[in-house]
Amino acid sequence: MSFNTVPHKPPYTDDDLLNQYLQDNDLRHLGELYLRHSEMVYYVCLHYFKDSEASRDAVMEIFEILVSKAKQQDIRDFPRWLYVVSKNYCLMCLRDAKKHQEIVTNSFVEFKIDFHPSDEQHEREERLLLLEKCLDRLGEGQRRAVQLFFLEEKCYKDVAESTGYDLKEVKSYIQNGKRNLKLCMERSIDE
Repeated sequence: MSFNTVPHKPPYTDDDLLNQYLQDNDLRHLGELYLRHSEMVYYVCLHYFKDSEASRDAVMEIFEILVSKAKQQDIRDFPRWLYVVSKNYCLMCLRDAKKHQEIVTNSFVEFKIDFHPSDEQHEREERLLLLEKCLDRLGEGQRRAVQLFFLEEKCYKDVAESTGYDLKEVKSYIQNGKRNLKLCMERSIDE
């Protein structure tokens, strides 16, 4: 008794799905790729928002962002790139929410503003300010490379093209800049 078996097609890699999406603009490919990593995106959002419903909404919104953003950037490591996009999305939402605190009024003209922000929010704000100060203390090469790589999410090659540094210099500036930022922040917190 013999069974005729259909040859099994190996599953697509992340790179296969991404390239397929970039070639044919078919959202099914990007959707399948995103689905593989959507749990990670959810937990990144949950870490920042501390709210499961807001995190679920963010997972959907981040997918919408990817539809265009994936075509604009040279993505070498999709999970790592997606983590950075998700983290930056959350930080921007938190900054925007802080800027637009809502004043609710009713017939009694009652203002509901939190005049005593939570310690956690205050700490986060202090860390962001400290990060900006430490960034300013870096040398020009390290600062530019770190800003382009982490804040503007450019790949090594794009950083090299933007700055005129060669690839080895870019990698060195990013590695040393990241280490120096960490040391600066640790020193400042201990003081």
